[in-house]
Amino acid sequence: MHVLVIGAYGSAGSAAAADLAPHVGREIDRLTLVDDGDPGGGLCILNGCMPSKAVLSAAAHRFQARADDRLVGDPPTIDLDRVVARKDDHVESFAAHRRESVHELTNTDGVAFIDDTARFVDDRVVAIDGDRYEPDYVVIATGSSASIPDLPGMDAVDPLTSKAVLAATDLPDSGVVMGFGYIGLELVPYLAEAGVDLTVIEHDDRPLDEADPEFGDELIGLYREEFGVDILPNATEQRIEPTADGVRLHVEQAGTEHAVDADALFAFTGRQPTLDGLGLGATALDPGEGWVDDTMAAVDDEQVFVVGDANGKEPILHVAKEQGFAAADNILAHHAGASMTPYENVHHHVVFSGASVYPFARVGHTPESAEDAGHTVVTATRRADDDGVFTVKDVPYGLARLTVDADAGTVLGYQGLHAHADTMAKTLQVIVENDLDAREVPDRSFHPTLPELLDGLLRETASQLD
Repeated sequence: MHVLVIGAYGSAGSAAAADLAPHVGREIDRLTLVDDGDPGGGLCILNGCMPSKAVLSAAAHRFQARADDRLVGDPPTIDLDRVVARKDDHVESFAAHRRESVHELTNTDGVAFIDDTARFVDDRVVAIDGDRYEPDYVVIATGSSASIPDLPGMDAVDPLTSKAVLAATDLPDSGVVMGFGYIGLELVPYLAEAGVDLTVIEHDDRPLDEADPEFGDELIGLYREEFGVDILPNATEQRIEPTADGVRLHVEQAGTEHAVDADALFAFTGRQPTLDGLGLGATALDPGEGWVDDTMAAVDDEQVFVVGDANGKEPILHVAKEQGFAAADNILAHHAGASMTPYENVHHHVVFSGASVYPFARVGHTPESAEDAGHTVVTATRRADDDGVFTVKDVPYGLARLTVDADAGTVLGYQGLHAHADTMAKTLQVIVENDLDAREVPDRSFHPTLPELLDGLLRETASQLD
């Protein structure tokens, strides 16, 4: 059996490759890894979650120094040259480690790496540098690219994407932001702390669609009050045009159209699968809604697996890795004539909002999604300042909510928008995925620690069960 992985440097592709490599010489005769990335390393390492956290750390330090009224004097200025230089050093180190780990797989006989571009010329027939490959199985792990909306006038302006922001050593004085999802929620505070006067277009009442409304409302208040961001809710972009000084974005809000002038347009409008150039038109594959099933196999060819951002299912780093592992396992199962296993994961997302000082985390169900799934629930909600430790540590914003099955007592989900919610997410993942009873989780945090918030939530839900 021959397996070919297109996009071997990325999170999903490298995961699939690492899982398949130990089987070469047994179930697998040949494993060919292909990537034309320069320098190579995948989106998360090069232009995604890792570099964004590097720049956010600078914003976090400035914000906390600026927001603490016990500190006097002018707040420090973010040195963009130093921020980007340090970020680049980290990125190159991480990317080199990823490349090395992928290349080490070729130490096994039967594993080869090709630094070039792959293109389909027929069903499971791939051309690489003039050579023709006909593997038994193909894994597509080509990641995603920035999605720029087809707005009238967009071709006349040059929007700044997240990649441009992460590389910027000079930023405009003002900007209008399209896109207030994960990318916008993370980068807007960074830009604000770097001195950019921002107006954000929000299509709905509030951001954080995956959370209960109170969390989005809390974030809007935080961004307006603490970061000085002008947020326009229930607004829709109509058209954009260049001006002598920058751009003018026309928006409709409450039935009225008005214009927002700024030096630059920031487009944080999501990502789309990177499939152009793969030559899928020469195959039976038809990318679109539902084109990849939960086994990670393409519905039009079950010997082609599409993982990570490329399948458009859930563009999240840890999901990409898990999908890569699932695809590897299902390739081996399919080849052996066994049933393939659908990939399932518990909802586990983190947004490094509020300059990463006030991240949002959701694990498992919200009350609404739990009830939609057939559960009867009890919930508990606590604000950060309900627990004195948040106040004394000067991180007073935020709230958290626990959702528990009213009959079994099992913890179904957690939402947290508060300091260190990201680090608490793993604890809640263990609790949720192991179906732990809220009444049986040990109540032994040590004062003064922020997880006391969790103890309070558990006690409140347990009392409702009793």
